[in-house]
Amino acid sequence: MAVGVRNDSQHTLPKGKAFLTISFVRSGGSGGQIVLKNQDLPCPGSAEEGSNPVFWYSSQQKADRDHQGRSTMRRRQTTDSPHESTDLSEGKEKLRLKQEVGLISGVSLIAGTMIGSGIFMSPEWVLHHMGSPASSLLMWAACGLLAMFGALSYAELGTVIKESGGEYIYILRIFGSFPAFLFAYTSVILVRPAALAAVCLSFAEYAVAPFYPGCSSPQVVIKCTAAACILVLTIINCLNVRLAMSVMNVFTAAKLLALLVIVVGGLVLLAKGQTQSFQNTFQGTNAGIGTIGVAFYQGLWSYDGWNNLNYVTEELKNPEVTLPRAVMIAIPLVTCLYLLVNISYFAAMAPSELLTSGAVAVTWGNKVLANWAWLISLSVALSTFGSSNGTFFSGGRVCYIAAREGHMPDILSMAHVRCLTPSPALLFTSAMSLIMIIPGNFTSIVTYFRGRRGEERTLEPGSLQRMNAPE
Repeated sequence: MAVGVRNDSQHTLPKGKAFLTISFVRSGGSGGQIVLKNQDLPCPGSAEEGSNPVFWYSSQQKADRDHQGRSTMRRRQTTDSPHESTDLSEGKEKLRLKQEVGLISGVSLIAGTMIGSGIFMSPEWVLHHMGSPASSLLMWAACGLLAMFGALSYAELGTVIKESGGEYIYILRIFGSFPAFLFAYTSVILVRPAALAAVCLSFAEYAVAPFYPGCSSPQVVIKCTAAACILVLTIINCLNVRLAMSVMNVFTAAKLLALLVIVVGGLVLLAKGQTQSFQNTFQGTNAGIGTIGVAFYQGLWSYDGWNNLNYVTEELKNPEVTLPRAVMIAIPLVTCLYLLVNISYFAAMAPSELLTSGAVAVTWGNKVLANWAWLISLSVALSTFGSSNGTFFSGGRVCYIAAREGHMPDILSMAHVRCLTPSPALLFTSAMSLIMIIPGNFTSIVTYFRGRRGEERTLEPGSLQRMNAPE
């Protein structure tokens, strides 16, 4: 930039005027030039030939010209570095997880987590405690209704408090820090890893069963297979959210197809007249409070996962619409499938045979599918793997949110720079699940898990009531 200023005594200056001669040349970053010429401003006088242009400036004109110059300079600086402000905003954006969960993925996350090993194993125990086919079907419907009521309550909480973390964040925002800290401790350290360990052990039992026909599988092989399942899930969920959701969608579709095969097979048997199990269906019903409570306990295990979408609220696309829609699609769908599958079981087996089957779905496959019975074992393994993926996906978010709120070490609140996944929280959840697999088995872990979940949810109805209470 070159600037020349000269006073010219040949001209008589009006009051409040300044006589300047300016030469101004600047090369921009784009290679162009900006030249200030005498026609840019009114000039009452003329310059000598060969001299610099001569301008008349009033004090106001000079101030306006200075302001225009500063504005031009700022525009040029912005042009020279167009990505500066964008990079700053993008840097802040990278600190948050992306909103990549839509309606289909939301339905898949709820239904895929609910449909695990329970519907293939729990019917035997529900019938054992209820005593009759009709009462057991009523119990399955009641469990679905209870899950629906709970999910609708959670949908209301999730649309008001649009933060991830599920029960933890609701307790924190409504009851305060201390109850939320207690919940985070039990959930992150004990409950979520126990749920993941139980589902992975169930997957391992069905996955290795074909290799040990006629005898029980060794516990060492089952536990090693469950550990491998946890490690694979850790890699998938740490790499990409879309990859984890794609795996969830594929396995949910596979398990829905397997349940439809069982439903269609049962309808064919009913059409052929196999209705012996539905004669005197209430005979032998147990009406005791204790037995009904234990039957609820067994049935609700198959419905666990109805609140999974609330753990990832911040990652939902349009959460105030997606969350309630996904709940109202997924839970009635699962409830209807569970009822139809149980009817199919009763169509293929007498109640006494069902009580002694050990693995209800496998027994059904041997009676109905004959040489294709191995498809049922494969379907159960795929179903439990998909359910464990949903449990792992949501469990890592609880750890991440608790660390972000200061109730867990700060390192667990970090996200991968490129993948934008809560990798430290996922690795911690994986490590805790691996520890629980070593001394435990499926039955003991499920019993412990259901007890801790019952203790956790004693605060949740109060959360909704307190939120809706008038000021």
